[in-house]
Order: sequence, then structure tokens, then C-alpha cells
Amino acid sequence: MTEVGIPVMAHLGLTPQHVNRLGGYTRQGTDRDAAAEMIDLAEAHVEAGAFALVLEHVPANLAGAITEAVGIPTIGIGAGPDCDGQVLVINDVVGFGEWSPPFAERFGNVREEMLDAVSAYRDAVEEGAFPAEEHAHVEEGLEDLY
Repeated sequence: MTEVGIPVMAHLGLTPQHVNRLGGYTRQGTDRDAAAEMIDLAEAHVEAGAFALVLEHVPANLAGAITEAVGIPTIGIGAGPDCDGQVLVINDVVGFGEWSPPFAERFGNVREEMLDAVSAYRDAVEEGAFPAEEHAHVEEGLEDLY
């Protein structure tokens, strides 16, 4: 793909599209053989022309070794502090779902705020408090329609 001008960001470690095959959201590269294979794959991605490499849910020391071994930026997601950059899925950052992967941190609780807002809306509608007069526009000249 890089040979025809398509930029490629490679992805190693946990690949969420394969969580069922992998047995869930399990950390990858946790033994010497798997770690060595991941380092080899990282170097192969560089040779193939990848411009950057995402390392997902791998041990921090492995991510650090890969970052040191390759000449392209590494972006960590659950891969420790030694990557060149960090990323999290926005749903995990804002606390949108009921569950987040073990390497994520919720920096907010949007889910609870949304549930509270939707419940308050439902209650206001059921009690007849919404819509109130200030939420409705009456057009002059239409009074005789009913």
C-alpha cells in the first residue's frame, strides 16, 4: 500500500476486531517468544513503509523496547509511558460505557450524566412540566384552526 502512496499506520498487540479469537481483552506479548515475535513484526512494518505503529495492551517494557528499536513513532494504548504518544478510545476517556478495558482510565462520567438528563426529561414530560409555555411558539392568526 505504501508503494502506491497510501500511508499506513501499523497496529500490534491487542486487535479489538479479534478479541473473540484472542480470548477477550487479554494483554499480548507477555512471554519471551511472543515479545520477540512482536519486535520482529514491528521491524517488518517499518521495512514495509509504515509511518507509525500503534501498540495496544502490551507490557510497558515491551512497548519501550519496540519504541527504541523502530525509527517511527509509536502510539500506546495500554502500553505504558515509553511510547512516543498516547491514545484512548473517547468512550473510555469520558466514561460513556458501562465497561472499559483494563488499561483505560475514565476521566469523566458522561454515561451517568446522560442517564440523569434522560430521566429528568422523561419525568418532566410525564408530569406535564415539559414542554412549558416558554418552549412553545404561538403564531398569531392561527387561533381559528381548531
